[in-house]
Amino acid sequence: MINPWHLYAMSALYIFAGIMHFIKPKMYLRIMPRYLPFHRPLVLLSGFAEIMLGIGLFFRSTKVISLYGIIAMLAVFLLVHFYMLTGKKAGAGFPRWILLLRLPLQFALMYWAFYYLKI
Repeated sequence: MINPWHLYAMSALYIFAGIMHFIKPKMYLRIMPRYLPFHRPLVLLSGFAEIMLGIGLFFRSTKVISLYGIIAMLAVFLLVHFYMLTGKKAGAGFPRWILLLRLPLQFALMYWAFYYLKI
């Protein structure tokens, strides 16, 4: 079974995002909520998870579990998005409108993953 091109686009998005956790970890460390421990390992672990889940989309045997994993991961990442709205320092210098725009975008990404559970 050949997957639709947009599933490959989703896969590429998560693989790229995951790789960026290793290339630019400081960018992700800046937005880690202070109440979470072990910031660096969490940044690297989340990057690894994004890469593995993105790769998992390529294979029929791992596609469904990867989709559920992506949805769960995006739900957990909401903690970061809400944390970034708590103050200027937490927002890492991003304009508030961008931080607010990221919330519905997160839900859109969750829906995008959920969509593939039906096909």
